[in-house]
Amino acid sequence: MTTQALAFPVISAVGDINAYIAAAKRFPILSEEEEFRLATRFRDEDDLEAARRLVLSHLRLVVSIARGYLGYGLPHADLIQEGNIGLMKAVKRFDPRQGVRLVSFAIHWIKAEIHEYVLRNWRLVKVATTKAQRKLFFNLRSLKVGSETLTPAQADDVARRLSVKPEEVVEMETRLSGHDIALEADRGDEEGFAPIAYLEDNRNEPTRVLEGRDRDRLQSEGLRTALAVLDERSRRIVEARWLSEDPATLHDLAGEFGVSAERIRQIEAKAMRKMKTQLLPLAGAA
Repeated sequence: MTTQALAFPVISAVGDINAYIAAAKRFPILSEEEEFRLATRFRDEDDLEAARRLVLSHLRLVVSIARGYLGYGLPHADLIQEGNIGLMKAVKRFDPRQGVRLVSFAIHWIKAEIHEYVLRNWRLVKVATTKAQRKLFFNLRSLKVGSETLTPAQADDVARRLSVKPEEVVEMETRLSGHDIALEADRGDEEGFAPIAYLEDNRNEPTRVLEGRDRDRLQSEGLRTALAVLDERSRRIVEARWLSEDPATLHDLAGEFGVSAERIRQIEAKAMRKMKTQLLPLAGAA
């Protein structure tokens, strides 16, 4: 699925970023039923018209997310275009059967694509920001002799010629000597190791969020089921000892039930063993 295949209006087609944003906002938001129907058609029948409608209805989301990255000094139009690529990737991977709306799923992919674009251009944006730095940036390489690091005397000479401080020459040389590192490994390099391996954060990845919700639900239901098998006294002791914001002591409960603290401990231990038996099958399912 490509931009050309979907044929939705790109920024250059309307000639102005404000006109594009206005156009994006005119596309109607899909209802949950319409979204499910279109996503199912695209998944099962490879219907590009269905995919196009899904993309168009979420262009305003890309515009909104891209606006949050304007502080990086990159063109708003470019940020939006990169976000649109992420949106198309989201539509391609979206499974309506998961029970989550496309907007929640797409946010992850839109941000991921914009993040990669910012990282790809960050070094170019930051390497020369002032007029003096730009002059230094474009002239330092030609003034250097060979590829060796400048000596203090050479740095002083370059600084004098370009009317900047020697410290600025050293700093710019350090920036220029650094090499860009690909965020992801080459496609053909299965053994490759790249920053994405340790920089990515999957905590908010939609599939993991849904799995976490299912696990929490199972644990919550399992706890209720396990408590239900206990007699009233045992349930009271477990809840007071483990499920209260202000846990009771063995002596507190001993006074409440008129028995010894050791007897309360024995009842608690027996109840915990019984609950563990009930929770084991659910723990395996989660």
